[in-house]
Amino acid sequence: MLQILFYKYQNVYMIRVIISKLEKILLKNYPYFMTPENIKLKTLEMTFEGPEEFRGNANQIRGFFASKFNEYDQLHNHNTDRFYYRYPLVQYKVLDRMLLIVGINEGAEILKGLFDKFDTVTLPHQNFEITERSLRLKKQDFGLTKSLYFYEFLTPWLALNKENKEKFFETRNPEEQKEILRKTLVGNLLSMSKAFGYTVPDTIKCDVNVEVKRSKYKNLDFTSFTGGFMTNFLIPDFIGIGKGVAKGFGTVRKIRM
Repeated sequence: MLQILFYKYQNVYMIRVIISKLEKILLKNYPYFMTPENIKLKTLEMTFEGPEEFRGNANQIRGFFASKFNEYDQLHNHNTDRFYYRYPLVQYKVLDRMLLIVGINEGAEILKGLFDKFDTVTLPHQNFEITERSLRLKKQDFGLTKSLYFYEFLTPWLALNKENKEKFFETRNPEEQKEILRKTLVGNLLSMSKAFGYTVPDTIKCDVNVEVKRSKYKNLDFTSFTGGFMTNFLIPDFIGIGKGVAKGFGTVRKIRM
């Protein structure tokens, strides 16, 4: 069982030594562990700056795009006035008061075409004038890997549904709670993989180190988690896992060694 509190270690050398030892343990116990077969995702990161601080939230940004460019259902996950769920290919974030929109595959192509189609983001309590904008188009690895990677949550992770929320709070055993979150994380990665047409060739291994928080989602209070995790899975920076990713929840970033 992987039980490392990774972000408490400040010494990079120590972290590398720990990772190396963990990889040896995993390879010993799982001889067919981690086939290095992954795919490339096209991602686009679009940021905007203005003369004043951005005061909106991710859901308001999503509402602006859904209203202004309603013909692209990838921007809002509605089709013919009906909502339908799929992994969002366009995700809206506010990180350190910075407006960030991430597109994946088809979503990246749509955002690229809209990059210079507006000069103001109209919000309920602010008309945010854009004076600077940037666009970064990348091809990033996604999928199972031989190495272990650490990730941090830049925004709260909405991990629990109704069923596993009851299980999580019924047990008082921290290890049982952690195991629920491990299984949930693996489920999140499998769901993402299915959305991208990627078949995971072997076992996903992970460990989590998170704290319970409260977050607002759809005007309701939700249990969320902050902190991070470790896994043998490559995830592009700034994309989300779990619930509410279109509205900025569950945004991850790899911790660079």
